Amino acid sequence: MAKNFIAAYYYPGWHHCPIRDASFPGGWSEWDLVYRAQPRFDGHNLPLLPLWGREDESDPAVFARKIDAAHLFGIDAFVFAFYWSRGRRLLESALKKGLLGSTNRQKIRFALMWANRMPRRVMPVKNSAAAVIDPSRLVYTDPADFLEFVATIADEYFTCPEYFELNGGKYLSIFDTAFFLKQLEPENARLAITRARDFLAARNMRLHLAAIDPIPEHRQHLKAIGFDSVTHYVFLPDWKGPLLQDYNEYAKKRQPQWQQFSSETGLEYFPSVATGWDANPRGSDHGREKPGKYPWSPIIVNRSPKNFGEFLGSALNFLNTGYYHQDRLCMIASWNEWSEGHYLEPDEKEKFAWLESVRNARSACGY
Repeated sequence: MAKNFIAAYYYPGWHHCPIRDASFPGGWSEWDLVYRAQPRFDGHNLPLLPLWGREDESDPAVFARKIDAAHLFGIDAFVFAFYWSRGRRLLESALKKGLLGSTNRQKIRFALMWANRMPRRVMPVKNSAAAVIDPSRLVYTDPADFLEFVATIADEYFTCPEYFELNGGKYLSIFDTAFFLKQLEPENARLAITRARDFLAARNMRLHLAAIDPIPEHRQHLKAIGFDSVTHYVFLPDWKGPLLQDYNEYAKKRQPQWQQFSSETGLEYFPSVATGWDANPRGSDHGREKPGKYPWSPIIVNRSPKNFGEFLGSALNFLNTGYYHQDRLCMIASWNEWSEGHYLEPDEKEKFAWLESVRNARSACGY
């Protein structure tokens, strides 16, 4: 029987990581960005502050509270950003120590999203003329490296009883699918995925591989390359649109596009619903200047638990159509991207209302 799942992306940026932290002043924490953020124009909704304060997510007791909240309000799984670049691994302690060290870990499932882009080494971003993605952050791979990556996570994580499966396959997504396919090219990408599947099959495991935000030139080839489904990370703002974008207006623009992604790829599309977007805490204040690029622009305005709940309900209703014959998955961006303005964790203003919206939408749509 087909099952319905709701999963939230998890950003593991809230614990000490010697490799990343070496790029910043001593004692630096990404929490500094969140707590120092200030409004940059009249009505700018900053700072957005966590009700639970500055947490160390690598502490099992801290993570246990997250698991209890997720379980209570209807989140089935966390999808962790997993930073891997040819064996180099960063920001892993939230999962390895936090979630897997907690005493209530059996209440939640988890999966991985290969964050094939290294974390930023400058925050807040100061130079508005710099490239949005510094070339040093790009993660290159090849079939041998991809097999090593899959073999590593299979051994360490796929074997955990809490690892999330979709239609019998271990769920794994690729954050920058476009770059993965551009630098490998489709034939090498197909070879890499085939070898990974063969490796897993020899160990009685199957893979469910999701493409995130594939560009138009790749979409018709995804199925042949070896992907199983398509989804997004944050699919709400128009990245090249105006500075201020109304939540409901852009939520309505996204909904007709869900079916288009499925039609263009021949794969099932699983919607990703965001609670908002404002990455200004990650950028320096340029005064009257409003650079028209990440992290200063765009900004989603009029976000609220009510508006988010309605958007989520639309996604769940879309998944309830006869189009789906197997397990269904709705992604939420995200559990805790505080410095980009999309999160489910309780904040000082709305308390648990973001999570209550998940539970209400789930109940209303029969999930």
